[in-house]
Amino acid sequence: MTATVGLDVGGTKLLAVVLDDSGAVLAAGRADTPRAGPRRAGVSQAGPGRAGARGGGEAGPAGAVLVQALVELALRVAGGASADISAVGVGVPGLVDPRGVLRFAPNLPAGEGVDFSSALRAGVGVSTIAVGNDATCAALGELTYGAASGLSDVLVVTLGTGIGGGVVVNGEILRGANGFAGEIGHVVVDPGGPACSCGQRGCWERYASGSGLARLAREAALGGRIDSVVRLAGGDPEAVRPEHVTAAAASGDQAAEAVMDELGWWIALGVANLVSVLDPELVVLGGGLMAAGDLVLTPTRRAFGELLQAAHERPAVGIVAAGLGENAGAVGAAVMARAEQPEVHRQ
Repeated sequence: MTATVGLDVGGTKLLAVVLDDSGAVLAAGRADTPRAGPRRAGVSQAGPGRAGARGGGEAGPAGAVLVQALVELALRVAGGASADISAVGVGVPGLVDPRGVLRFAPNLPAGEGVDFSSALRAGVGVSTIAVGNDATCAALGELTYGAASGLSDVLVVTLGTGIGGGVVVNGEILRGANGFAGEIGHVVVDPGGPACSCGQRGCWERYASGSGLARLAREAALGGRIDSVVRLAGGDPEAVRPEHVTAAAASGDQAAEAVMDELGWWIALGVANLVSVLDPELVVLGGGLMAAGDLVLTPTRRAFGELLQAAHERPAVGIVAAGLGENAGAVGAAVMARAEQPEVHRQ
């Protein structure tokens, strides 16, 4: 039996699955993302600029550590699958060029300049390697086996350290002229807002991602609005993390619920703007933040109904959690790799 490995690279964790030809997950694993190093030389804090026209692939020591962690995880899950691995796919956050080089990654600076295709081919020992944007992979996974299965027009939003996006139009993944489509986390929603790691100010992900929740929570903590959450964090407002807020909200703490409501409003604002542009049948929310489930979904759905233009004149647009859960990106990466195999193209 042959199978493909799918890898999903996040700002805090690496996920891996082994997928057989029927879509069944034969094995899965995870590891911490190695601590980020500095942005590689030649890439502007304000954006990729001319770096996108360079040769790429000049990975520094931090990039080599990241690749090694991915190789070890891929080999570990492959060893537990009792199958022959024929291809490996990897989804990484940011702008990935057609050669598999990560050009710009605000939430994964260690990966900038890394030629993931060549590095994984050498490290894993598999000739077929496919590299794509992580949220685009998540959309492919959901379209093939998840909540978007059977639909034609879908918006997939991944809420993790940052925000990624995958867009399905007429049953196909929208990739754009350069393969960079879907960078929705860096749509500016407040030009005077907080600085973003991409170099802009007021990006959507500064308000509506895992790091956005952390910022909203710290502001509430410093303002004395969530004292019970501060106690969970050991009494230090600067130590408040998203998991402290979600734990308190899950227990019925109204102040924590108010922070989650604020987060939901910001998620809904961006989603409503994108729905106005794309007119999808469904919006799928994935990523690590969705481990909070209804604490995220309920306020997002409520605010979305208030923010969407002419909501009462449109067919209802559902907002649902990813059917594949946190494995959506890894499953989609495996599907992407499977499609790159020569025998698949001959079918």
